Amino acid sequence: MAKYRQQRGGTILYDTIKTASRLTKRVLVGISGGKDSTVVLDLCTRFFKEVVGFSMYTPCRLEFMEKTLRFYEKQYGIEIVRVPHYCVSDKLRYGIYRNPDLSVPLLEETDVLNYVREQTDTWWIAGGERATDNLVRNAMIKGSGTIDAKRGRIFVIAYWHADEVLHYIKMRKLKTSPEFRYLGHSLGGLDAFNMAPLKEYFPADYERICACYPYVEVSTKREEFFDFYNVGRVKIKEAIKQRMSEQNEVKDDGVRAEKDE
Repeated sequence: MAKYRQQRGGTILYDTIKTASRLTKRVLVGISGGKDSTVVLDLCTRFFKEVVGFSMYTPCRLEFMEKTLRFYEKQYGIEIVRVPHYCVSDKLRYGIYRNPDLSVPLLEETDVLNYVREQTDTWWIAGGERATDNLVRNAMIKGSGTIDAKRGRIFVIAYWHADEVLHYIKMRKLKTSPEFRYLGHSLGGLDAFNMAPLKEYFPADYERICACYPYVEVSTKREEFFDFYNVGRVKIKEAIKQRMSEQNEVKDDGVRAEKDE
């Protein structure tokens, strides 16, 4: 059992990274600028002799994220490879808020990871996936363990809880990407949920997205329309409710008048 635990990592906070650091001296770290990946990057620079970062950008390279990546490069003295997120291939090929280009091949996550491995000559990849993220990740980590030798993956903080991640960030005074402070989440799709706050807080980056996806304004305009539409519906319902209330009061007055007579 002890040997099995040693090979597959462990559940105690530093078990996994201590074990992994004995398996390899060099590791790739996926960097999104979020809380989990920031903690993983900091841990890996402490436990591994050689660290190379990589960041998958979507929907295109944005300056607010570039500032964060340059900060990490300077802070830790590492190189961070920038590559498109594999979901960008879907947007380009099928024309998501732009004209389609069927010559663009569809990519999967393994395609991008293998490319980064080839570019950096590094097999092991450390990530910030946690078992409590969702049921799929929970099952994946339980099935492979926190160190997946077959896939070359290290789930450094797999069994950390959110409060432990936040405590580590506070203790180490780590910096996360501003998108999490303003958007509350990692930038994902081109829908209004992502684009509206980006347009408000990072207007220059919003313009960069418009240059790559010229029809993206439709998503924000649609949201503005439905906000207006929904507000209008609420006002109409309130007006109808008020009118019905007034009519009922008139009827009640009439009934009382008849009784009085």
